[in-house]
Amino acid sequence: MKFVDEVEITVKAGDGGRGCMSFRREKFVPKGGPDGGDGGDGGHVRVVADPHLSTLLDLRYQRLYRGDRGQHGRGKDQHGRNGADRVIRVPVGTMIRDVVTDELIADIEDLSEEVVVARGGKGGKGNSRFASATRQAPRFAQPGLPGEERELRLELRLLADVGLIGLPNAGKSTLISVISAARPKIADYPFTTLVPNLGVVRHGDGSFVVADIPGLIEGAHRGEGLGHRFLKHVTRTGLLVHVLDVFEAGDRHPKADFETVNRELELFDEELVRKPQIVAANKVDLLPDRGPVRELEEHFRSRGCRFCAISAVTGEGLDRLGDMIADGLAERSWTAAGEHGRNMESHG
Repeated sequence: MKFVDEVEITVKAGDGGRGCMSFRREKFVPKGGPDGGDGGDGGHVRVVADPHLSTLLDLRYQRLYRGDRGQHGRGKDQHGRNGADRVIRVPVGTMIRDVVTDELIADIEDLSEEVVVARGGKGGKGNSRFASATRQAPRFAQPGLPGEERELRLELRLLADVGLIGLPNAGKSTLISVISAARPKIADYPFTTLVPNLGVVRHGDGSFVVADIPGLIEGAHRGEGLGHRFLKHVTRTGLLVHVLDVFEAGDRHPKADFETVNRELELFDEELVRKPQIVAANKVDLLPDRGPVRELEEHFRSRGCRFCAISAVTGEGLDRLGDMIADGLAERSWTAAGEHGRNMESHG
């Protein structure tokens, strides 16, 4: 299935039905009073989360979504039926913004969320509503109000516990294929990964979700390469696993690669470089000796990064990497819980 993570659509809620102007007309009721019924309310346009969706592809082929209009009121105090709501189904992790104002309308983060993005117009009142002791035969009724119309931008940001980041060919796709059931396309050339891949990793008694983010290059935040299209998917992750190619093919060096990717993260969103990172030194099986790996470990540990030497091909170090990820996620959840508790106390 094609992966689509951003679309623009138009939503138009239903208009309210007109109120009716009518009077009783019966053989033995010569002065029948007003009996015009109210118009029905227009249908809303609602967005709901669907667990079976993982892309916004369907919305790319249909750009206009309308709620039904309310029926008009009728005589004999018959009210018009309300218009049916229009439901738009999206994947969990979808952000909804107003195109004109850039206002964030909603962030669909779990399956229980549902949001009305355009409200239907109220139905007009019939003339029976305006009858009184001093105005016994009102000859007017209200029109229905128009439903809201707006342009929306829907943006999907994947929900994952862990984000795999790194330059092209660092081995991220191989790694996620080994530690999870994900089956990304793998080949020895840049930008093999054209879409983010999600994999569920079973580790010990628990599990976590890993997102393989397509390779970043220098200038990604400006739109160069493919990484700029997927940097936003890193924002929801709890921690990052920075996969480095320690085989140093060509003129690349792991330390310089690390700085390149982190610079792009910071230029895109400063909060990204504050996320905890585990450095996964990949392709150690290709090194004739481990001296460079030990030197890299000292370098990154001095910078406060956790370090793990691995080979995604032979499986070396993957159990240890899994332990480090699980520990990092546990520490982050405890920290978040502690901050929440302190915030509650400060508001108490």
